[in-house]
Amino acid sequence: MLRKWGFFILGLALILGGSLLAHAVETAGGVSLKDVRFPGEKPGLTQAALLYVPSTATAAHPAPAVLVSHGYINTREMQSPFAIELARRGFVVMAMDMVGHGYSNGAVGQVRDLGGPAALAYLQSLPYVDKANIGLEGHSMGGVPITAAAGAQPDGYKAIVYEGSTPGFLGAKGPASYRNLAVVEGQYDEFAALMWGEPKGSMVNQSKKMAKVFGQPSPIVVGKIYGNVADGSARVLENPPVTHPWEHFSRAGVGGAVDWFEKTLSGEANPLNPSDQIWLWKDIGTAIGFVGFVLLLIGTFEVLLSTPFFASLAHPAEPVAERRGWKWWLAFVLTAAVPALTYFPLMKFGNLFFPMMLFPQSIQNQLLVWAFGNALISLVLSFVLRGGKPSFTHAWGKSALIAAATIAVGYLSLAFVDVVFKVDFRFWVLGLRPLDAHHAVMAIPYAVLWGVYCLVAMRALCANLAVKGEGFLVQNGTWKLALSLGFIVLLVVEYATLFRTGLLFTPTEPLNTIVAIQFVIVLAVLGALTAVTYRRTNSYIPGALICALFLSWYITGGTATHWYPGFKLPTPGAARAR
Repeated sequence: MLRKWGFFILGLALILGGSLLAHAVETAGGVSLKDVRFPGEKPGLTQAALLYVPSTATAAHPAPAVLVSHGYINTREMQSPFAIELARRGFVVMAMDMVGHGYSNGAVGQVRDLGGPAALAYLQSLPYVDKANIGLEGHSMGGVPITAAAGAQPDGYKAIVYEGSTPGFLGAKGPASYRNLAVVEGQYDEFAALMWGEPKGSMVNQSKKMAKVFGQPSPIVVGKIYGNVADGSARVLENPPVTHPWEHFSRAGVGGAVDWFEKTLSGEANPLNPSDQIWLWKDIGTAIGFVGFVLLLIGTFEVLLSTPFFASLAHPAEPVAERRGWKWWLAFVLTAAVPALTYFPLMKFGNLFFPMMLFPQSIQNQLLVWAFGNALISLVLSFVLRGGKPSFTHAWGKSALIAAATIAVGYLSLAFVDVVFKVDFRFWVLGLRPLDAHHAVMAIPYAVLWGVYCLVAMRALCANLAVKGEGFLVQNGTWKLALSLGFIVLLVVEYATLFRTGLLFTPTEPLNTIVAIQFVIVLAVLGALTAVTYRRTNSYIPGALICALFLSWYITGGTATHWYPGFKLPTPGAARAR
């Protein structure tokens, strides 16, 4: 009974407990959450946002408000630390999905302002918002929509905060002069050169661009407030010891924005010290939910395997290796090292092989090229390193059905907590969210390609690393480590160098380095799912198909879309001209 239902029950308990905790934090002090849609700038374009509305905000007593925007290949949930802290202080907060991200349709490049002006106009239309007290905040590429919003309405906001971002980023057209501007730039920001023209985040106070924006001679003094809040000329630079993705996930990064809005916007109902922050508990709750989700998948598979229809899939594993000899250790090292060593080189070729009309997500295409390259390498190594021919059980039809049913139960659990608690499963850069209809259709062709990769890669994993008589915990831990260890080492090297010198070990790869962080956990999940399903079926097929469906769902829902019906891709010449 415990073996059959244990993981299932534990998974559900963690999902419900974690989601309740996250919801309690998001709604602390009587804040309500509203998932809203509103028309974008172009005909047919619909944008999405999550509204945090404190109970003190009413039509009779309008509250100050802040529009917040996430960065590239992220979604509105990334801004929850800012939203939670501002809302519990009495600010209405609108966390937008940029155009081509999350539940806002369209494509990156289709609307150059990424939906900022439309989002600001919608926020201003709410009867419980004080239109004379509106702030703007954006992290990284999120600086584009807030710059555009300020440019469209130079008098429509009172203060603006750039977190790891910069005015005019990607050509965004802002106002002639910014009102009450704050910059929060990490000392270890991986994009300092892109944003401010200085190689290190610790040097941005010397930036000529910053001196121009501040209207002050260089260097800018960190923490000093220049100008005057009353006339909108106030400027401040905060330079905390954090990285780019920590700027929106640290007490210093969040506190810098909260402090500035408390200084520049009036009418907040519940003033608190900027250091009084509870947002991390929300992410702890959704992280617990993510762990529960993985356990629920394992538990669902176990329960389904015990049913009469799927019982024929159950078969004890038949590994080839008697023990961990030199071939096993070589296979382990190569399984861990090769994906990390090929990551940066292969990611450069992502958009050479896939038609955007069918595969419209650039980052996902890059990841697929990397995955296919590693699948080919794994296929070769599985024949070179194996100690004997593995004996797998094959039942393609039922394997596909049990994989689909397993993922369906996991999806229903996420859909439930989304509807009831308005949370998903995430922690920091890791995030799994429900798919809307557009993304669900988009995920189908991606699932086919991820299926090819997973079938090859997981077959090699089972053939090369399975050992006779190995215990459940040892096998599960080993396979998780085999898939994730290379990226752990890669990130340690990159960030140890960054913290020591101010520059990444590979300074030309800031985006892909940050993208790699989440794949430590994602690859470990793939290892766990493959180990459990192989152990119970003597087949790599069910686990590989579960992993493929999970990957296509996870990546499609969380990254940016670069093609959308009605969006004409620019020609290479036109792109160069811009």
